[in-house]
Amino acid sequence: MTSLDKPTTDEGGPWGPDGHGTAPDGPDGPRAQDAAEARAGRDDAKAVTEAALFDAFGGVRGMVETVVPGLLFVTIFTVNKDLHASALAALAVSLLLVVVRLVRRDTVKHAFSGVFGVAFGVVFAMMTGNAKDFYLPGMLYTLGLGLAYVVTTLAGVPLIGLILGPVFKENLSWRTRNPGRKKAYAKASYAWGFILLGKCAILFPLYWWADTTQLGWVLIALKIPPFLLAVYLTWVFLAKAPPPIDVFAEMEEAERAEKEREARA
Repeated sequence: MTSLDKPTTDEGGPWGPDGHGTAPDGPDGPRAQDAAEARAGRDDAKAVTEAALFDAFGGVRGMVETVVPGLLFVTIFTVNKDLHASALAALAVSLLLVVVRLVRRDTVKHAFSGVFGVAFGVVFAMMTGNAKDFYLPGMLYTLGLGLAYVVTTLAGVPLIGLILGPVFKENLSWRTRNPGRKKAYAKASYAWGFILLGKCAILFPLYWWADTTQLGWVLIALKIPPFLLAVYLTWVFLAKAPPPIDVFAEMEEAERAEKEREARA
């Protein structure tokens, strides 16, 4: 118990020198209410962070859409060793996922990114005639992204902050006005970078030494778990960080104040 938590011990006892001081906080006292409000605020911050992460990275549906084309490719190729059939099937299912999103009027950014990734893989594999090259563009992208997370963090502009800043309506305010949040973004960016680079350390040797089916199944197995680990660590770091500064609300408040001044003038 700290000195702030101890009851007053002046001559009148815990009730003060005249016997009429303030009673210690009970379960419904002001301190208890403040603590409850603080806990509620932390819970709200965690919920907002979780929702923002799901929105930024596509959630469960986005993960499924990234796995299905590659899974279909490796499954068909394992069965019949037909590069053309496997590649065209993966591309077709990617396009189908985009069409489904368009029909449902959902956001298509994650589905479109999947289509481009599959299309590059198909082009590479068709040009070289090597089925393993279907995975090469995605592997190079993962390597580049992992390096980008580390390099931008070393440069003082963590990439995860650039990605999530607009989602939290804070833009780049965390760089100069919210150092605790910048530190959390740096930790999260390092986590993403090292996880992606670790994934590349497994996949690139397999690209050279393993056959197509072995590489494909390992890549499918490494699609979701590293992603979930990175998202979880990001959530942990940001949930403990100071809340974001809503720069949009600040701009709206400044505009309101300006209009009020003009009206008074």
